[in-house]
Amino acid sequence: MSERHYSFFDKAIIQAQRALSTSLGNAYAEREYPAENTLHGILNDDEQRHAAGLMRINHTGEVCAQALYVGQAAVARDETTRKQLLEAAQEEQDHLAWCADRLRELDAKPSMFNPIWYAGSYTIGLAAGLRGDGWNLGFVVETERQVEAHLEEHLETLPPSDARSRVILKKMKEDEARHAEHAEQAGARKLPQPIPRIMALTSSIMKAVAYRL
Repeated sequence: MSERHYSFFDKAIIQAQRALSTSLGNAYAEREYPAENTLHGILNDDEQRHAAGLMRINHTGEVCAQALYVGQAAVARDETTRKQLLEAAQEEQDHLAWCADRLRELDAKPSMFNPIWYAGSYTIGLAAGLRGDGWNLGFVVETERQVEAHLEEHLETLPPSDARSRVILKKMKEDEARHAEHAEQAGARKLPQPIPRIMALTSSIMKAVAYRL
């Protein structure tokens, strides 16, 4: 069977469909929900609200990761790099679905600003990809390292009885570390300052907003 070649219009429609599906919370996981066999802990109102805020941040972070990697893949020059980015994006889609499931369990909703975060992250992904594959992969490494750090922070501040959120975040953290390692092995270049600081500042703004809205 011959490989199908998409026109520019076809690709634009596919990207628009992906953006809507991701930002509006319609992602589906290919892997099993990590918390499937974990007991529900008893949370008081404040603990449930805090857990929901943290999981909303993580959900929004996965929306951004999807947009970032898809944008980078769209302009990747090397086919191996493009496939690596899309494979990472698929695992991030699992994370997105898991976070959405946990938000529903906590009787909470995703951030209302997800479409805006997606658009911004996709634009950043395109810009990073256009610099070349070494910088493209360097962006992956820095992104994943920063995500690892905030996941560790969330693991420390989750309510002690919220075992279901905890097991999800631990699995996500394992995946993020692996993505960074693979990108380093594939020839990632270290991003110069002030890029990492700007990324961290942008992430801080996103987290502050997503925790509440």
